[in-house]
Amino acid sequence: MQRRSTVAFLMTLPLIVLILALVAYPAGYAIYLSMLNRRMTEFIGLGNFEYLLGRERFWMTLWQTGLFAFVGVGLMSIIGFAVAHFVDNIPAKRQRKWRSLLLVPWVIPAAMSAIGWRLLFDPSFSPWNWILHQLGVGPVGWLVEPGWARLSVIWVSVWFGAPFFMVMYLASLKSVPQEFYEAASIDGAGWWQRLRYVTFPLMRNIIAITMLFSLIGSFTGFTLVAVLTNGGPLGTTQVLATAAFLLGIAASNLPMGAAVSLCMLPILAVCATVVLRRIARRGSGSDA
Repeated sequence: MQRRSTVAFLMTLPLIVLILALVAYPAGYAIYLSMLNRRMTEFIGLGNFEYLLGRERFWMTLWQTGLFAFVGVGLMSIIGFAVAHFVDNIPAKRQRKWRSLLLVPWVIPAAMSAIGWRLLFDPSFSPWNWILHQLGVGPVGWLVEPGWARLSVIWVSVWFGAPFFMVMYLASLKSVPQEFYEAASIDGAGWWQRLRYVTFPLMRNIIAITMLFSLIGSFTGFTLVAVLTNGGPLGTTQVLATAAFLLGIAASNLPMGAAVSLCMLPILAVCATVVLRRIARRGSGSDA
């Protein structure tokens, strides 16, 4: 047994070293960097975090990050679930075409998608404003008015991320035994009863994991906001990732940028702990 354990450790050692080099070291260095002054010549402890917590602009950025992440993930989950059911009910010969078409937004690079959407939202030649003009409605400042800018960022993020939910949910639907649906139908269950008492219980772990991964990606997302609005207008679409870049790189204040980026860690850690514990409890309950 000791020999097997030694062999197993030696086989996993390259992966452990890779994780330490690419994850543990950068994370540790970011923590160290966040405790230095702007010139990185003096150790100031939690001074950068105290400065951030005392600024209203930081709390607005944190609130906007949570708004984009939680609202976006919720809409992605609902749309992805509905589209997955739609595709699952299509005959098998046609499903491949629909899956390929619906995956296009997710396959296209985020920067390219954001540039395309920025052109669609352009105030001068936006096709949306042209349609509104034909309907007798005035033009909308999609990316220049705070409310519309936030809505536009959420919409683009949902358009980009919903196919991922669709793929995950569709794969989970394929694994649900059809005998369960047949038994529920024999017992007189309608489509809502089958969805509530058969589909949801068997898919809830996949739903939770998918939402957790997407939530982490939404909190750390940078490209869509940076290309669409760059945090404007007046910082009303600023998120933690873009704020960390502007402070750390654009303003040459790496310790403050590191402090802003580390503010995501406790929020994501709490979300991950809650989700994973609930999944573990369900697994132990089902095993029992």
